[in-house]
Amino acid sequence: MRLFAAVLPPGSVLTELSTAVARLKALPAADRLRWTGHEGWHFTLAFYGEVADDLLPELAERLARAARRHAPYELRITDGGRFDDRVVWVGAEGGLEVMRKLADSAEAAGRRAGVTRDPHRTHRPYHPHLTIARNRIERLHLAPFADALDGFESSPWTVRELALMRSHPPAPGVRGSQPHYEKLASWPLGH
Repeated sequence: MRLFAAVLPPGSVLTELSTAVARLKALPAADRLRWTGHEGWHFTLAFYGEVADDLLPELAERLARAARRHAPYELRITDGGRFDDRVVWVGAEGGLEVMRKLADSAEAAGRRAGVTRDPHRTHRPYHPHLTIARNRIERLHLAPFADALDGFESSPWTVRELALMRSHPPAPGVRGSQPHYEKLASWPLGH
């Protein structure tokens, strides 16, 4: 199973973000981007990749412990940005230090459970972001999309759980098909 740990914003916040993203889709060349679906919006804390079924109980136990060690925290979705001209994202503000520590704990839970990471993948400091669009076309500049999100701010919410998510790949041969995400389990923070 292809797994990751995540923070899931509540539906009301995702509705606010949907309104902002709808405005982006009206910009020139927006049809050349691959937009992520509302149901797939999340903040990844740790990506585990393919995980064998027999490792799942140990990973779940370690994620439960990680969740207990971190208190709930406030978060809101804010502004936009881009990774080069490949990805458009929205950021977060609020309890970012707690979120970074939670991400570190989720990453460590995977290592301790025996989940191996791609040895070619370099460790980077955690940068909380929620991907809203991907660019697979050369010479399409994403700065106008990121700039259009300047000043966006969702309502705040309290992050109260850590979720273990499964990623199902897009349907093969279906143009525009998106990955599907399934919440396998979640654990309350601070309990």
